[in-house]
Amino acid sequence: MNQMMRQAQALQRKMAKAQEELAAEEVTGTAGGGTVTATATGNGEIKRVELSPEVVDPEDIEMLQDLVTAAVSEALRAAKDLEEERMGDLAGGLGLPPGML
Repeated sequence: MNQMMRQAQALQRKMAKAQEELAAEEVTGTAGGGTVTATATGNGEIKRVELSPEVVDPEDIEMLQDLVTAAVSEALRAAKDLEEERMGDLAGGLGLPPGML
């Protein structure tokens, strides 16, 4: 029983370290041929959105909104993929299927 507790504590430390590393990494998503870029941390926090001047058209705000939404969604997908990649090995150590952490 003590060995299981030590293993669980070691796994908990590894998970905490992996989560810290994810928070420090950044991923990006783009839309509109790169005219809109969203950057997120590996744990899914949006850090910034960048717009190229040519995409800002006061007559077509809806297109800009759609592009920002698409770029942010892509960045969040990339963050989730990174998290699953990094945390997947740890989940396997717990006997959990991928995506369960």
